[in-house]
Amino acid sequence: MKRGWIVAGAVVLAVLLAYGWVKSTYNGLVAAEERVVQAWANVESAYQRRADLIPNLVETVKGYAAHEREVLTEVTRARSRVGRVTVTAEGLTPEAIRRFGEAQQGLSGALSRLLAVAERYPDLKASQNFLDLQTQLEGTENRINVARTRYNEAARAYNTRIRSFPANLFARAFGFEPKPYFQADEGAERAPKVRF
Repeated sequence: MKRGWIVAGAVVLAVLLAYGWVKSTYNGLVAAEERVVQAWANVESAYQRRADLIPNLVETVKGYAAHEREVLTEVTRARSRVGRVTVTAEGLTPEAIRRFGEAQQGLSGALSRLLAVAERYPDLKASQNFLDLQTQLEGTENRINVARTRYNEAARAYNTRIRSFPANLFARAFGFEPKPYFQADEGAERAPKVRF
């Protein structure tokens, strides 16, 4: 009789330990995935801030450079294209991140051309509104870089966790898939040529 209680107690203890381990592993995977989702939301937030600054920048330049319609129109179109490319946390795939990056790169190029136009207008360059917007845009570009870096760090931690033993035994069973990294645009390793 005593031996039966010992065996029953050992079985109950084993079940409780196994339950605790499974629960802890699953909850750890959920928390890691949520950090990735939050980091991606921060990336989108930083890009949204940039998109929100653009209408003010375009209007400021428009007042000084009315005949630069082509560049102003290009910036507006690029901003519109960016607004149509959305990536949800559930849809974080390499292809979705590539499309998102391409749209953002198009906007970056249009903004570069807009700022180049501004160089031709000394009054515009001296305008406090323009200077403030340019400073905010530079700060936003830094925020974007920080947000992308933090997203990649969260994706690395998550991917490592779902691939590590013993969590990998449960990760696939519960639907935890690897998250892609935000990567540099093609050709970004080459410095741009500057010509005067």
